[in-house]
Amino acid sequence: MQVIHNRCAALDVHKKTVVTTIMITQADGSVQEYTRTFLTMTADLLALDDWLRSHDIKVIAMESTGVFWRPVFNLLEEGRQVILVNAQHMKAVPGRKTDVKDSQWLADLLRHGLLKASFIPPKPVRELRDLMRSRKTIVQERADEVNRLHAYGPNCRTCASPWMDVCSLIIVCCSRAFWRTSTCLQESLAQLQAEMEQYLHPNARSHGINAERGRD
Repeated sequence: MQVIHNRCAALDVHKKTVVTTIMITQADGSVQEYTRTFLTMTADLLALDDWLRSHDIKVIAMESTGVFWRPVFNLLEEGRQVILVNAQHMKAVPGRKTDVKDSQWLADLLRHGLLKASFIPPKPVRELRDLMRSRKTIVQERADEVNRLHAYGPNCRTCASPWMDVCSLIIVCCSRAFWRTSTCLQESLAQLQAEMEQYLHPNARSHGINAERGRD
């Protein structure tokens, strides 16, 4: 069978481990195979990235259940082609199913170009989606809290009014950040923190200045 990728790797991603198999096809048709297991902590994923770079791996296939693939994908996608494979396709693996066999089988399929990639949006689109979902969650939580407080009568509404304003401020700032590019995300969050501190402690700076003058 024709070999499409001479150097490739396959990852079987789980909650705590990532089983990785590298396959390198030599000029004479022989195959060098290396299999290692990494943890999913950041330091271990960076070690995985270094190991793949040391073997000059540019094409990676990844099989995962749930959302465990996301941090691994985000870390490895730079400068590489990363293919996310549907876990349903792996049910055809013959014999006893183990993580190592899954990884080796996936690498062999990738080597011959027999895998179909799932659609993954570009990184800016993924960041924008996360921001939009966070805003939706905040809006829903604020509405739930307001409805819960209204059920306790006018006194509770008066006491809770400042905190409702804070929630509204968060929603407004998230809305502003939503329309900005992903490169401005950190700047938007810093602005949000500064506006909240100014709203919650408007006289903190003046109190600090008066305290310093008193010590003098």
